[in-house]
Amino acid sequence: MSENKSNVPENHANDDTLEEKDWIAAKAAFDSLKTKRPRPPKPRYAVTVAVSSRTLFDMVKERKIYEEQDLEKYVAYQQEHEDEALKPGAAFPFVKALMTVNARLRELYPDSEELFDIVLMTNNHAQVGVRLINSINHYDLTVERFCMTGGKSPIGYLKAYMTNLYLSKDSEKVQEAIEEGIAAATMFTQDSDNQLSDTQLRVAFDGDAVLFSDESEIIVKKHGLDTFFEHEKEFENKPLAQGPLKGFLEALGKLQRKFYAKNQRMNCPIRTFLVTARSAASSGARVLKTLRSWGLEVDEALFLAGAPKGPLLEKIRPHIFFDDQMFHIQGAQELGTIAAHVPYGIGQKYHKGKLIEQSPAK
Repeated sequence: MSENKSNVPENHANDDTLEEKDWIAAKAAFDSLKTKRPRPPKPRYAVTVAVSSRTLFDMVKERKIYEEQDLEKYVAYQQEHEDEALKPGAAFPFVKALMTVNARLRELYPDSEELFDIVLMTNNHAQVGVRLINSINHYDLTVERFCMTGGKSPIGYLKAYMTNLYLSKDSEKVQEAIEEGIAAATMFTQDSDNQLSDTQLRVAFDGDAVLFSDESEIIVKKHGLDTFFEHEKEFENKPLAQGPLKGFLEALGKLQRKFYAKNQRMNCPIRTFLVTARSAASSGARVLKTLRSWGLEVDEALFLAGAPKGPLLEKIRPHIFFDDQMFHIQGAQELGTIAAHVPYGIGQKYHKGKLIEQSPAK
């Protein structure tokens, strides 16, 4: 015999509906408040870039206190110096460039929420938050969303923030994010400074194991270049599988098209580069056809046929360069390029083409 819920107060069934209405009303009231400061966009429309505090700011001195003393000394030091702005870190120019793009987008589309949203994602304790906020305000950065996890890994929150890209100095957290299917990279500070554009965001990508999967790179490593060239020719019309940063290039392309729609292609504040060790004639067609099959494009495609990437990147001067192999990262750093390592694919088992010896199992 079924029971109806007549013993539940009549208005109880409507509680959820009332709460939803209250939330909507509260949100509408908040959104209607007038301010000159740009509001962060709704996450479902935004291109969300999560940066750690150590990538946004130079916290080498503070990190040393934490490692050599203890957490309490670290927190006390941050509180004692909270009115002293932290120096810019590796991701700082990239974040500034994102803000430049947002300003241009707001000029063309005043009501659009298809913008970059920068989230500070850090395992710092909340007591450190005041210094981070003061530093952000000192540099007039638009960073309104914070996630401070008090010593716990922030990776579990990335999907909740609908993150399109995560940048950190902690390679283990980056690896964890990639395993969760989130585009991520470990940031490295350049050895010398290149003058970067203050009017255009410039992003350079490696191809295999960054935009594309490592399927072709596996063939190179295991069977050599001749077999690789034969394979790429045979499968020229079969798109490569996507790599960990394909989604971020897609997000950049979505914003670029907003400028193209306003006849701003030649004056677009986003420019993308493919910088690959592939040879153009021998293995380049598959790469370009793969991008075409995805409905994506890059502004410049540079096929280096194994030549060093550093000198070319020095001319491009990107705000960030993504590569899966550390020797390319190091070469870029030495010539003043801000580089980010994507720890993905078979390349992690090799260094300069040689297999890294694995420690025997115990």
